[in-house]
Amino acid sequence: EPRRQELFRRLNLAPGGTAALIRMRAELSDHVKENPGLRCVDADFAHLFSSWFNRGFLVLRPIDWTTPANILEKIIRYEAVHAIENWDDLRNRLEPEDRRCYGFFHPQLVDEPLIFVEVALTRETPAAISPLLDLARTPIAATEATTAVFYSISNTQRGLGGVTFGNFLIKQVVENLKRELPNLRTFVTLSPVPGFAAWLARERMAEGSACLDTAAKEMLMVLDEPAWHEDLEKAEKIRAVLLPAAAYYFLKVRDPKGR
Repeated sequence: EPRRQELFRRLNLAPGGTAALIRMRAELSDHVKENPGLRCVDADFAHLFSSWFNRGFLVLRPIDWTTPANILEKIIRYEAVHAIENWDDLRNRLEPEDRRCYGFFHPQLVDEPLIFVEVALTRETPAAISPLLDLARTPIAATEATTAVFYSISNTQRGLGGVTFGNFLIKQVVENLKRELPNLRTFVTLSPVPGFAAWLARERMAEGSACLDTAAKEMLMVLDEPAWHEDLEKAEKIRAVLLPAAAYYFLKVRDPKGR
Protein backbone atom coordinates (compact mmCIF):
# COMPACT_ATOMS: atom_id res chain seq x y z
CA GLU A 1 0.00 0.00 0.00
CA PRO A 2 1.17 3.60 -0.51
CA ARG A 3 3.36 4.87 2.32
CA ARG A 4 1.14 7.91 2.71
CA GLN A 5 -1.57 5.64 4.16
CA GLU A 6 0.70 4.94 7.11
CA LEU A 7 1.31 8.69 7.40
CA PHE A 8 -2.45 9.30 7.54
CA ARG A 9 -2.81 6.61 10.21
CA ARG A 10 -0.18 8.27 12.37
CA LEU A 11 -1.74 11.68 11.90
CA ASN A 12 -5.06 10.19 12.95
CA LEU A 13 -3.54 9.24 16.33
CA ALA A 14 -2.70 12.84 17.17
CA PRO A 15 -5.18 14.96 19.19
CA GLY A 16 -7.69 16.40 16.70
CA GLY A 17 -6.08 14.33 13.95
CA THR A 18 -9.31 12.80 12.65
CA ALA A 19 -10.98 16.18 12.16
CA ALA A 20 -7.82 17.56 10.53
CA LEU A 21 -7.71 14.70 8.03
CA ILE A 22 -11.38 15.23 7.14
CA ARG A 23 -10.68 18.90 6.47
CA MET A 24 -7.59 17.92 4.47
CA ARG A 25 -9.63 15.67 2.19
CA ALA A 26 -12.32 18.35 1.77
CA GLU A 27 -9.65 20.77 0.58
CA LEU A 28 -8.09 18.10 -1.62
CA SER A 29 -11.40 17.55 -3.39
CA ASP A 30 -11.29 21.15 -4.63
CA HIS A 31 -8.15 20.39 -6.62
CA VAL A 32 -8.65 16.85 -7.94
CA LYS A 33 -10.41 17.92 -11.13
CA GLU A 34 -7.57 20.21 -12.19
CA ASN A 35 -4.90 17.78 -10.92
CA PRO A 36 -5.90 14.20 -11.82
CA GLY A 37 -2.74 12.90 -10.18
CA LEU A 38 -4.34 13.62 -6.81
CA ARG A 39 -7.05 11.01 -7.36
CA CYS A 40 -4.87 8.28 -5.89
CA VAL A 41 -4.46 10.37 -2.72
CA ASP A 42 -8.22 10.86 -2.55
CA ALA A 43 -8.68 7.11 -3.00
CA ASP A 44 -6.37 6.50 -0.03
CA PHE A 45 -8.47 8.84 2.11
CA ALA A 46 -11.67 7.08 1.01
CA HIS A 47 -10.17 3.67 1.79
CA LEU A 48 -9.08 4.66 5.30
CA PHE A 49 -12.23 6.62 6.14
CA SER A 50 -14.48 3.71 5.11
CA SER A 51 -12.71 1.68 7.80
CA TRP A 52 -12.49 4.35 10.49
CA PHE A 53 -16.14 5.38 10.04
CA ASN A 54 -17.76 1.98 9.64
CA ARG A 55 -21.11 1.30 11.32
CA GLY A 56 -19.49 -0.30 14.36
CA PHE A 57 -17.89 3.00 15.41
CA LEU A 58 -20.94 5.20 14.84
CA VAL A 59 -23.19 6.23 17.72
CA LEU A 60 -26.83 7.09 17.07
CA ARG A 61 -28.03 9.99 19.21
CA PRO A 62 -31.38 11.81 19.28
CA ILE A 63 -31.18 15.55 18.69
CA ASP A 64 -33.86 17.64 20.35
CA TRP A 65 -34.43 21.08 21.82
CA THR A 66 -32.42 20.15 24.94
CA THR A 67 -29.32 19.21 22.91
CA PRO A 68 -26.32 21.51 23.59
CA ALA A 69 -26.44 24.77 21.64
CA ASN A 70 -23.12 24.16 19.88
CA ILE A 71 -24.62 21.08 18.21
CA LEU A 72 -27.91 22.83 17.42
CA GLU A 73 -25.99 25.62 15.69
CA LYS A 74 -24.38 23.00 13.46
CA ILE A 75 -27.78 21.53 12.61
CA ILE A 76 -28.84 24.95 11.35
CA ARG A 77 -25.62 25.37 9.39
CA TYR A 78 -25.50 21.89 7.89
CA GLU A 79 -29.17 21.50 6.91
CA ALA A 80 -28.89 20.83 3.16
CA VAL A 81 -32.45 20.05 2.04
CA HIS A 82 -34.82 22.57 3.63
CA ALA A 83 -32.93 25.57 5.01
CA ILE A 84 -33.57 26.39 8.66
CA GLU A 85 -34.35 30.10 8.74
CA ASN A 86 -33.87 30.84 12.43
CA TRP A 87 -34.06 29.39 15.94
CA ASP A 88 -37.89 29.41 15.87
CA ASP A 89 -37.79 27.31 12.72
CA LEU A 90 -35.35 24.89 14.37
CA ARG A 91 -37.50 24.68 17.49
CA ASN A 92 -40.52 23.84 15.36
CA ARG A 93 -38.59 20.86 13.96
CA LEU A 94 -37.19 19.56 17.24
CA GLU A 95 -39.42 20.37 20.20
CA PRO A 96 -42.99 19.24 19.32
CA GLU A 97 -44.03 15.73 20.31
CA ASP A 98 -44.63 14.78 16.68
CA ARG A 99 -41.09 15.62 15.53
CA ARG A 100 -37.85 13.66 15.78
CA CYS A 101 -34.25 14.18 14.72
CA TYR A 102 -31.38 11.71 14.93
CA GLY A 103 -27.71 11.89 14.05
CA PHE A 104 -24.68 9.64 13.78
CA PHE A 105 -21.69 10.70 15.87
CA HIS A 106 -18.14 9.32 16.02
CA PRO A 107 -16.06 8.94 19.21
CA GLN A 108 -13.33 11.16 17.73
CA LEU A 109 -15.86 13.88 16.78
CA VAL A 110 -18.07 13.99 19.86
CA ASP A 111 -19.86 17.29 19.12
CA GLU A 112 -19.87 16.97 15.34
CA PRO A 113 -22.82 15.13 13.75
CA LEU A 114 -21.68 13.25 10.65
CA ILE A 115 -25.18 12.96 9.25
CA PHE A 116 -28.65 13.69 10.61
CA VAL A 117 -32.21 12.99 9.59
CA GLU A 118 -35.38 14.90 10.44
CA VAL A 119 -38.64 13.00 10.91
CA ALA A 120 -42.26 14.13 11.07
CA LEU A 121 -44.88 11.93 12.71
CA THR A 122 -48.23 12.27 10.93
CA ARG A 123 -51.63 10.61 10.66
CA GLU A 124 -51.24 10.05 6.90
CA THR A 125 -48.69 10.37 4.11
CA PRO A 126 -48.32 14.09 3.31
CA ALA A 127 -48.55 15.37 -0.25
CA ALA A 128 -46.25 18.38 0.28
CA ILE A 129 -43.48 19.60 2.55
CA SER A 130 -44.87 23.05 3.39
CA PRO A 131 -47.52 21.86 5.91
CA LEU A 132 -44.82 19.96 7.82
CA LEU A 133 -42.64 23.07 8.17
CA ASP A 134 -45.46 25.52 8.88
CA LEU A 135 -44.70 27.35 12.14
CA ALA A 136 -48.43 27.78 12.77
CA ARG A 137 -49.31 24.11 12.46
CA THR A 138 -50.94 22.25 15.36
CA PRO A 139 -48.79 19.35 16.62
CA ILE A 140 -50.40 15.97 17.26
CA ALA A 141 -49.68 13.44 19.97
CA ALA A 142 -47.01 10.96 18.95
CA THR A 143 -49.35 8.12 19.89
CA GLU A 144 -51.86 9.34 17.28
CA ALA A 145 -49.35 9.11 14.44
CA THR A 146 -49.44 6.20 12.00
CA THR A 147 -46.79 7.47 9.58
CA ALA A 148 -43.14 8.49 9.99
CA VAL A 149 -42.01 10.90 7.27
CA PHE A 150 -38.26 11.23 6.64
CA TYR A 151 -38.29 14.67 5.07
CA SER A 152 -34.64 15.76 5.31
CA ILE A 153 -31.30 13.98 5.56
CA SER A 154 -28.03 15.93 5.52
CA ASN A 155 -24.41 14.83 5.36
CA THR A 156 -22.29 17.35 7.24
CA GLN A 157 -18.69 16.51 6.35
CA ARG A 158 -17.63 17.11 2.76
CA GLY A 159 -14.37 15.33 3.53
CA LEU A 160 -16.30 12.09 4.14
CA GLY A 161 -17.85 12.01 0.69
CA GLY A 162 -18.31 8.46 -0.55
CA VAL A 163 -18.54 6.97 2.94
CA THR A 164 -22.00 5.43 3.34
CA PHE A 165 -24.05 6.67 6.29
CA GLY A 166 -27.58 7.30 5.02
CA ASN A 167 -28.86 3.73 4.66
CA PHE A 168 -27.56 2.72 8.07
CA LEU A 169 -29.04 5.81 9.69
CA ILE A 170 -32.52 5.41 8.24
CA LYS A 171 -32.68 1.70 9.05
CA GLN A 172 -31.59 2.30 12.63
CA VAL A 173 -34.06 5.17 13.12
CA VAL A 174 -36.90 3.04 11.73
CA GLU A 175 -36.09 0.32 14.27
CA ASN A 176 -35.95 2.83 17.13
CA LEU A 177 -39.26 4.43 16.14
CA LYS A 178 -40.99 1.05 15.84
CA ARG A 179 -39.90 0.17 19.36
CA GLU A 180 -40.89 3.56 20.78
CA LEU A 181 -44.17 3.91 18.88
CA PRO A 182 -45.78 0.58 17.92
CA ASN A 183 -48.65 2.52 16.35
CA LEU A 184 -46.43 3.55 13.41
CA ARG A 185 -47.28 1.48 10.34
CA THR A 186 -45.94 3.48 7.41
CA PHE A 187 -42.43 4.84 6.81
CA VAL A 188 -41.94 7.17 3.85
CA THR A 189 -39.51 9.74 2.52
CA LEU A 190 -40.55 13.16 1.30
CA SER A 191 -37.70 14.91 -0.43
CA PRO A 192 -36.74 16.73 -3.63
CA VAL A 193 -35.79 14.71 -6.71
CA PRO A 194 -32.73 16.39 -8.27
CA GLY A 195 -32.64 15.87 -12.02
CA PHE A 196 -36.27 14.86 -12.52
CA ALA A 197 -37.45 18.21 -13.93
CA ALA A 198 -34.57 18.37 -16.43
CA TRP A 199 -35.13 14.76 -17.49
CA LEU A 200 -38.88 15.33 -17.92
CA ALA A 201 -38.21 18.40 -20.07
CA ARG A 202 -35.99 16.31 -22.36
CA GLU A 203 -38.59 13.55 -22.57
CA ARG A 204 -41.27 16.05 -23.56
CA MET A 205 -39.10 17.20 -26.46
CA ALA A 206 -37.98 13.71 -27.54
CA GLU A 207 -39.46 12.21 -30.72
CA GLY A 208 -39.83 8.73 -29.30
CA SER A 209 -40.14 9.10 -25.53
CA ALA A 210 -39.99 5.84 -23.63
CA CYS A 211 -42.67 6.85 -21.13
CA LEU A 212 -44.65 9.77 -22.60
CA ASP A 213 -47.09 9.38 -25.47
CA THR A 214 -48.55 12.27 -27.46
CA ALA A 215 -51.54 12.68 -25.14
CA ALA A 216 -49.29 12.82 -22.07
CA LYS A 217 -47.04 15.42 -23.68
CA GLU A 218 -50.05 17.59 -24.52
CA MET A 219 -51.32 17.32 -20.97
CA LEU A 220 -47.91 18.31 -19.57
CA MET A 221 -48.01 21.58 -21.53
CA VAL A 222 -49.61 22.93 -18.35
CA LEU A 223 -46.08 22.96 -16.87
CA ASP A 224 -45.16 25.80 -19.24
CA GLU A 225 -47.76 28.10 -17.71
CA PRO A 226 -46.59 30.49 -14.96
CA ALA A 227 -47.60 29.47 -11.42
CA TRP A 228 -49.41 26.36 -12.68
CA HIS A 229 -48.95 24.68 -9.30
CA GLU A 230 -51.11 27.33 -7.63
CA ASP A 231 -54.12 26.16 -9.65
CA LEU A 232 -55.26 23.04 -7.80
CA GLU A 233 -57.44 21.90 -10.69
CA LYS A 234 -54.54 22.02 -13.15
CA ALA A 235 -52.18 20.37 -10.68
CA GLU A 236 -54.59 17.50 -10.10
CA LYS A 237 -55.14 17.17 -13.85
CA ILE A 238 -51.49 16.40 -14.61
CA ARG A 239 -50.98 14.28 -11.49
CA ALA A 240 -52.07 11.18 -13.41
CA VAL A 241 -49.21 11.77 -15.87
CA LEU A 242 -46.52 12.95 -13.47
CA LEU A 243 -46.75 10.02 -11.04
CA PRO A 244 -46.07 7.28 -13.64
CA ALA A 245 -43.33 9.45 -15.16
CA ALA A 246 -41.71 9.83 -11.74
CA ALA A 247 -41.93 6.07 -11.14
CA TYR A 248 -40.25 5.43 -14.50
CA TYR A 249 -37.52 7.94 -13.64
CA PHE A 250 -36.74 6.26 -10.32
CA LEU A 251 -36.85 2.67 -11.59
CA LYS A 252 -35.38 2.99 -15.08
CA VAL A 253 -33.34 6.18 -15.20
CA ARG A 254 -31.97 6.68 -11.69
CA ASP A 255 -31.66 2.92 -11.16
CA PRO A 256 -31.45 1.15 -14.56
CA LYS A 257 -31.43 -2.27 -12.85
CA GLY A 258 -34.89 -1.57 -11.43
CA ARG A 259 -33.95 -2.37 -7.83
